[in-house]
Amino acid sequence: MSSPGTAEGGNPAAANLATLVVANANLLNLAAPGHVFYPNAEPYDADEYQRKVAWLGAMLARVNADLIGFEEVWDESALRAAVAASGLRYGAVLAPGAEQGASGTPRVGLATRLTVDAVRSIPTFGAGHSLQVPELGEYSRFERPVLHAQLRMKHGQALHVIVVHLKSKRPKFLQDAVTGQTLEDTDNPAVVARATLRSLIMRGAEAAALRALVIDLTQRTRDPLILLGDMNDGPLSVTSQLIAATQAVAYDRQARDVALFHAWDVQTEPGIRRDMAYSHVHQGWPEMLDQVWVSEEFVGSSRFALGDVKRVEVFNDHLHESRERFRSDHGFVRALLRVRVPAA
Repeated sequence: MSSPGTAEGGNPAAANLATLVVANANLLNLAAPGHVFYPNAEPYDADEYQRKVAWLGAMLARVNADLIGFEEVWDESALRAAVAASGLRYGAVLAPGAEQGASGTPRVGLATRLTVDAVRSIPTFGAGHSLQVPELGEYSRFERPVLHAQLRMKHGQALHVIVVHLKSKRPKFLQDAVTGQTLEDTDNPAVVARATLRSLIMRGAEAAALRALVIDLTQRTRDPLILLGDMNDGPLSVTSQLIAATQAVAYDRQARDVALFHAWDVQTEPGIRRDMAYSHVHQGWPEMLDQVWVSEEFVGSSRFALGDVKRVEVFNDHLHESRERFRSDHGFVRALLRVRVPAA
């Protein structure tokens, strides 16, 4: 976390504020060379791996965040290599479940300069949050386990961080349990609709389970929370709002205690907000899938504010450059937060 400064935004009160830069980055299948991450995808050879690590290192250097969440990490060693290529120094770089290489699905990760008090990987929903998915049965596990870290800022303030990668919108077709072959006609529009419904229910179930975690961490406490991740849906979607419940605040002010606020919507720097931002382009349509959410302690208008979100930026120029897989197919999102520091 960088040091306080009076020049920040020209605000005299900034002398009592420190800055905290947080970011999110979907790395697009970051795997060690030779690691077959999907059966239908060629593993990286040494040259392609080095090119990917170098590109990610340059991007991370541009973002230069104090705290950054990652998605699509297959090997923690590859994540460490990419962070090292940035030339930046972090006290912790981790991707639970990918220490020896992940299989099945990639993992989420975290790099931070803050003190780490505890980290846990959450693979399953809490009790009572499983859901029946048509033709698939009970769904009770996150497709990609959630990461929850308990951190401390330099002045001792506790901070909860959640990194997530929700189920994609890709249709969930029925598969043979042994061979993995699809059992349905993927060219039949009615079948595709049914398979897409399964994906929606799975993502919705994950969102509801995350909502329970957010409530558990924010209810009747003033410890701030930041949620970073690839939500595979927009900020105003039903699934995102299941997690954040921001819209409930308009009807119940007490709901702020357990709500999350999209950093883009609560940034305070005059003139910096634009009408549209996007972090992914799918079939020509721009979407804001990669997001930063904060609890009310980082909403400047809250009477419980410990700071605010000064500005949010999206690094997405590379989305229009080429389709080589050494690049990410997602933009990186960065938010500059300000945190009130107790007087010495």
